[in-house]
Amino acid sequence: MSFAKWIGGAIGWSFGGPIGAIIGLAVGSFIDGAAQEGGFLLGDGESTSRRRSQTRGGSYRKAPNYKRQSRRAQTQSGDFEVSLLILASVVIKADGIQDQRELDYVRQQFVSMYGKERANHAFKLFKNINKQQIPTRQVCLQIKQMMDHSSRLQLLHFLFGIAKADGMVTDDEVSQIYMISGYLGISSRDYGSIKAMFYDSSDNAYKILEITKDVTDDEVKKAYRKMAKKYHPDKVIHLGKEHQKGAEEKFRQVQQAYEKLQKERGF
Repeated sequence: MSFAKWIGGAIGWSFGGPIGAIIGLAVGSFIDGAAQEGGFLLGDGESTSRRRSQTRGGSYRKAPNYKRQSRRAQTQSGDFEVSLLILASVVIKADGIQDQRELDYVRQQFVSMYGKERANHAFKLFKNINKQQIPTRQVCLQIKQMMDHSSRLQLLHFLFGIAKADGMVTDDEVSQIYMISGYLGISSRDYGSIKAMFYDSSDNAYKILEITKDVTDDEVKKAYRKMAKKYHPDKVIHLGKEHQKGAEEKFRQVQQAYEKLQKERGF
């Protein structure tokens, strides 16, 4: 699979608006760099400048603008992938230090989800995205408009995983992820539930199930059924099997939280 074919399959609804501008610049930078190194193969009689202009706006101008779309399109794997690359860059730079362990975590997750070849293509793009100043609010508002709620929760889970990859989540990273979740339209209860999956504390089980310690046993059972439905892997089945692992992890942690409370309460 060539880089051009990969990016063509990955842009989906995201080519347009602020995300389209970020990806366009990143792809343009990649083409410039590859051309300078002599490693980018052009078609017969086709110049580098022509390819660059097409990538930055020529052939992609016909892509729908997200601002003009009134209905949310179903999120596809490529849409999720591009959104993840951009927001991963925001979180990794949140504390002012780009820790190699965080970069390795992103790469490992991409290899796990997409395979080595597709992950390599993603990282070619990520390197150029990472050089840009990302307009976080605008990007998140585009994702909120175009991406379903379950997929946005999956994004948030992945971002906490990146932040925790170096062994701890810093206050700067927490603040950045919290801001992102707000822009994405994720409630504080959902944010708290996913955040609790990455911390060890006595009340984490309650936080994951979005309840407090003073609830009844019946309310614990009701909360479990609600959260199991919300985080069920089938909720993101439209993203493809490559994203089932992350969804299954959230679902498993909900089950573990419930089992912990069952033992503590003796029901």
